[in-house]
Amino acid sequence: MTTALAGMIGLAAAMGIGRFVFTPILPGMMDALSLSASDAGLIAGANYVGYLAGALLAAGAWAAGRERAMALSAMFASALLAALMASTSDLAAFLVIRFAAGIASAFVLVFLSSIVFDRIARAGRDGLTALHFGGVGLGIAVSAAAIGVLAYLGADWRQGWIWSGALSLAAALALLVMLDAPRATGAAPIVEPQLRLGGPLTRAILSYGLFGVGYVVTATFLVAIVREGEGGRLFEAWVWLATGLAGIPSVWFWNRVASSIGMFRAYALGCVVELVGVAASVSLGGYVGPLLGGILLGGTFIGVTALGLQASRRLAGQSPRRALALMTAAFGVGQAVGPVLAGYLADWTGSFFAPSLAAAAVLGIAAALVMNVAVPARAQS
Repeated sequence: MTTALAGMIGLAAAMGIGRFVFTPILPGMMDALSLSASDAGLIAGANYVGYLAGALLAAGAWAAGRERAMALSAMFASALLAALMASTSDLAAFLVIRFAAGIASAFVLVFLSSIVFDRIARAGRDGLTALHFGGVGLGIAVSAAAIGVLAYLGADWRQGWIWSGALSLAAALALLVMLDAPRATGAAPIVEPQLRLGGPLTRAILSYGLFGVGYVVTATFLVAIVREGEGGRLFEAWVWLATGLAGIPSVWFWNRVASSIGMFRAYALGCVVELVGVAASVSLGGYVGPLLGGILLGGTFIGVTALGLQASRRLAGQSPRRALALMTAAFGVGQAVGPVLAGYLADWTGSFFAPSLAAAAVLGIAAALVMNVAVPARAQS
């Protein structure tokens, strides 16, 4: 339980805050710095390129036996990099900082998740993965509340980044205490064999990359969509808070769905539900569209992300960490491409309507790719 709680706190800071606090802070940055949608897309894309680079680095055998040290180092780096965003107004500097932050968040996800997965599997408590991944929603909710309070107090975007760094630092310190070092066994660290890519795993990886494209447009620009509709700064915070709160139980919920219909069918269904939310965020208008979009985004993307990682890990034979890293890399490619294209398309068309509908279509393709992929019966939990 302690390890799962540590995982929850780690993902709350490195993912929920370190990656996704950009979404509620972004509109203030765009207004104060006269950033265009394409500029915002480039900043988001730099973070996701860093995430991709971090995932690829994490796939190497060099880290065997060093998972705890790498996860903790990345946690402290994520806190520092969040605070550094307040130190500049230069676009190039934003790109460099967010690139580095992407590497840190990928390291936390891969190395911390590998520790958590291994320990809870040894304890026979696979259900605790829901607690671990629920950290992403918790971090989004905490960051939404913090940015909402700052908005109420009249603080600017710089204060948002400073407080994000402070919250992430507190989480890193907590993890330093909670995540105990593995017991020395005298055995050499296990180096996983090369991953063998088969048809089902290849389709899963491709689908995961497309899922990264499909979800990230709304995940990046949802609050900007609210501001575009003149919903007000407090409503922006409420929408993002609803996204985070919906995300906290999402892994538990989608695991329950998966236990009934299978992992990849649940994954595909989650993509379809998210498709509805992405389309609703720009097509319904008013308060209902963005709020529904936020709830369906939070209620699906964390659960679908976790299902994809768990299912691919079980398809990977003796190379689960390599599969985890490759899935994360594919996800990173999708995330890097999505906001950049969406930003330029939004500048070209004058709104986020077309980018959001395109993202919804990509989610449909991601669902279709894995609808009939089955995890082997011997690997089911």
